[in-house]
Amino acid sequence: MLRQIIVTDKAPQAIGTYSQAVKCGNTVYLSGQIPLDPATMQMVADTIESEIHQVFKNLAAVAREAGGSLNNLVKLNVYLTDLTHFPKVNEIMAQYFDKPYPARAAVGVAALPRGARIEADAILVLD
Repeated sequence: MLRQIIVTDKAPQAIGTYSQAVKCGNTVYLSGQIPLDPATMQMVADTIESEIHQVFKNLAAVAREAGGSLNNLVKLNVYLTDLTHFPKVNEIMAQYFDKPYPARAAVGVAALPRGARIEADAILVLD
């Protein structure tokens, strides 16, 4: 199956050996996004809310470049350094997604790149 690499300047450029997303058929695998501002490549870290918003904005930009939107997500993985922030993730996620919501996992982790408090990756299926 042909792989297509998805790249957009509307989301942070890869800071390692990975692509922003890879499309295989009508399935798109989105790499993890941390709260980096794509214009400056600096962390948006003034509040946990701003970090969560930036992560969803970054995922949305990659999804758009792939030809979809966050509503095409079928699986979302959220990684948090503090699971007490999970209610905020739920609250903010509802601002970016329409029902029915994707399947999701939330995982507590010890640390994330660049000191981020949240990271998320996803799988989307295009219509």
